[in-house]
Amino acid sequence: MTSMPSSIAPWSPLLSLWQHRALLLRLVRREVLGRYRGSVLGILWSLFNPLLMLGVYTFVFTVIFEARWAGSGTRTEFAMLLFLGLILFNLFAECVNQAPTLVLRHVNYVKKVVFPLEILVPIALGAALFHAIVSLGVWLLAYVLFFGWPHPSLVLLPLTVLPLLLFSLGLSWLLASLGVFLRDVAQVVVILTTVLLFLSPIFYPLTAIPEPYRVLLLFNPLAPTIEQTRAVLFWGQAPEWPSYVLNLSVAALVAWLGYAWFQRTRRGFADVL
Repeated sequence: MTSMPSSIAPWSPLLSLWQHRALLLRLVRREVLGRYRGSVLGILWSLFNPLLMLGVYTFVFTVIFEARWAGSGTRTEFAMLLFLGLILFNLFAECVNQAPTLVLRHVNYVKKVVFPLEILVPIALGAALFHAIVSLGVWLLAYVLFFGWPHPSLVLLPLTVLPLLLFSLGLSWLLASLGVFLRDVAQVVVILTTVLLFLSPIFYPLTAIPEPYRVLLLFNPLAPTIEQTRAVLFWGQAPEWPSYVLNLSVAALVAWLGYAWFQRTRRGFADVL
C-alpha cells in the first residue's frame, strides 16, 4: 500500500518536500543520469537540443522572416532574447507534458511500496530545472562573449522564476491525478503546450501585441515570468513588484490547490491501476 495522504494545509507541500528531501534529490539525480545512460556523450546531450532549436528558430525568424526585436536591430540580441524565452518554456513544458503519465509509469509505487507519491511531480520538475540551468549557463556564457558581464540584477533571477516553478508544480499535480483516471489527458496537454508556445511572448515582446489583446495574454502563466526574467537578465531592470507579487500569489495558490487535489484523489489510484 502507498503511504497515507498527508495534510492538505497550505504549508503541507513545503513540509512534504522537506521531509523527503534526501529521497527527492537522489531520485532527481537518477532521473537526470538515467536519461543519458549508455550514450557516448552522456549528459552533454542536454546542451544540444536547446542550441539546435535556438539555431532553427533564429534562422527562420531573422533570416527568412527578417524579424527584429522591438528596439533592437541586431540578430544577436534577438537570438539571446528568444533563447531565454525558450529556456523558460521548455522548463514548463518538460514538467507539464510528462505529468499525466507520472503515476502510470510508477505503478509499483502505488501498489507495492510505501512511497510518498506526491514527490513524483517535484522529481520531474527537478530534472527539468537541471536542464534549464544547463541552458541558462550557455546563455550566460554567450551574454558574456557578446555583451560583457551580466547586470547585478542577475541575483534576482531565482525570484522571477519562482512563480513559474510553483505554477508548474500545482498544474502537474493536478494533471498527474487526472492522467490516472482519464488517459486522454496526456494527448490534450501536448497539444495545449504547443499552442502555448506561440501564445507566449517568446518570439516577440509583450509590447508587440495590440493593446486589446495584451491583457488577455497576461492570463498566460508564462508571460509575466518570461517578461520579468528578460528584464532582470538582459535589460538589467528590476521586476515590476506589484505585478510580481500578484503573479507569485496566484502561482502559490495554484500549487496548493494542485497538491490538495492530488492528495485527495490518490486514494483511488490503486483501484484504477
